[in-house]
Amino acid sequence: MAYWLMKTEPEAFSLDDLEQRGQEPWDGIRNYQARNFLRSMQVGDGVLFYHSRVPVPGVVGLAEVRSTAYPDPTQFDPQHKYYDPASRREAPRWDLVDVGFRARFATVISLDELRQIPEFAGSPLVRKGNRLSILPIDTAQWNAVMERADIV
Repeated sequence: MAYWLMKTEPEAFSLDDLEQRGQEPWDGIRNYQARNFLRSMQVGDGVLFYHSRVPVPGVVGLAEVRSTAYPDPTQFDPQHKYYDPASRREAPRWDLVDVGFRARFATVISLDELRQIPEFAGSPLVRKGNRLSILPIDTAQWNAVMERADIV
């Protein structure tokens, strides 16, 4: 099993949205490194669900990968904001995975708190300017978050 941190802006898609739907495609990834992370995900991988662009950004709950990567259909839809005119059905550029809800935390494990956890010292997550919406998390980082999590 591998572990991931997946960032989202809650006004676009939140943990509440995922909980209500149960499972949802993680679409709209348009960064090659993040896409490659999606392509390496396996069913059952753990996900730290992270809210960004909020007053207190941080990990708000848990999700899990529910499918291996497959082509993101939004890349082919000219009416969609994630349309990519250079992508072809026979050679799609962009993939997604399905993500399912697992649990919510009673309180946010904030970015400031994550910066204080020794296991995250070298993580791109705690560096200024990190823009990737998907990051691999190692077992020590996962365990450090789980030790602090108050799962509801």
